[in-house]
Amino acid sequence: MRSRSLAVGTVLAVAVTACGTNSGNTSGSGTADPGGSGDGVKVGVVLPETATSARWEGFDKPLLDKALRAEGLDPDIQNAQGDVQKFATLADGMINAGVRVLLIAAPNSEVGASVARKAEAQGIQVIDYDRLNLGGSSKFYVSFDNVKVGELQGRGLVDGLAKLAPGKKPAEVIEIEGAPTDNNATLFYNGQQNVLKPKYTSGELKLVQSQPIEGWDNQKGGTTFEQILTGNGQKVDGVVAANDGLAGAVITVLRKYGLTGKVPVTGQDATPDGLQAVLRGDQYMTVFKPIAAEAEAAAKLAGALARGDTAAADKLANGVTKDPKGNRDVKSVLLTAQLITRENVKSVVDAQFVKASDICVADTAAACAELGIK
Repeated sequence: MRSRSLAVGTVLAVAVTACGTNSGNTSGSGTADPGGSGDGVKVGVVLPETATSARWEGFDKPLLDKALRAEGLDPDIQNAQGDVQKFATLADGMINAGVRVLLIAAPNSEVGASVARKAEAQGIQVIDYDRLNLGGSSKFYVSFDNVKVGELQGRGLVDGLAKLAPGKKPAEVIEIEGAPTDNNATLFYNGQQNVLKPKYTSGELKLVQSQPIEGWDNQKGGTTFEQILTGNGQKVDGVVAANDGLAGAVITVLRKYGLTGKVPVTGQDATPDGLQAVLRGDQYMTVFKPIAAEAEAAAKLAGALARGDTAAADKLANGVTKDPKGNRDVKSVLLTAQLITRENVKSVVDAQFVKASDICVADTAAACAELGIK
């Protein structure tokens, strides 16, 4: 049912810049005002939501604002708050205001593809940001190698099982996946299966159930996980959770049944809550995706397109991602992510992605001291 999207990564030398989880302009919920406050070429950015992941407002928005202004552009960055119609309306406002470039991280491929077609009909260049819109028409895509992100999650689960359930065969695994309408969720799943499927086939692991969660809804993810867990006699040895939000919901259920710290749980995004859970031992791993690098890469690409320098844009986007629905190759910038466990949480702080004060709270202070996080 899921098809493997092929991606060829490219390495960009982009420095990771400092950010706080609440830094920058975080209003994001008002109507579009593409006029902005700068004098540069107008660029529009529409982000998808805030409910299921802290990254969009806490990281992407301020980092994109900073990076786009550094390219001499005048950005208007808005958030659709999970509302597909609002996403389309915000984009329409930016298109009508004459932005030169539009960056979109769409709630689903259908609305993303529709927005791209409208923008391109007006001569506006469109970049799919973080999420590729299947069946769309955007010429450029900036993200991480999301199959490899899934492989990191699969590898993390296997390592966690070796530590927390050594020698148990088959170890029973529940998979709580992302939204089926998000192509990234499919890529994460494909990467996970590159690692886990051979182990299911060999009998080393047993898949209890794999369940995508509509809208990446954390509450729904927790409820679904509890139903699967109780249906399996309250037994589980490892949990694949597609991001830190879903991992947090899973951990709440595990705590209810006295299983926290005994069952490795994966995650993604290296959020403050996720990193705290890793330090406590409730979550085995997360994936650090340096969003500053993603924002800078998107800004450099937007700058080249705003100047009409397609040769420079093509040089930046020298990778290719397959859109299986549209049967097309999309020019891509694909960045590299990092597996984070308790032992290397400090590297996320050292990269200035989060502050030590964001993760070194009362119940993690001892772990921070032990690991030299300050």
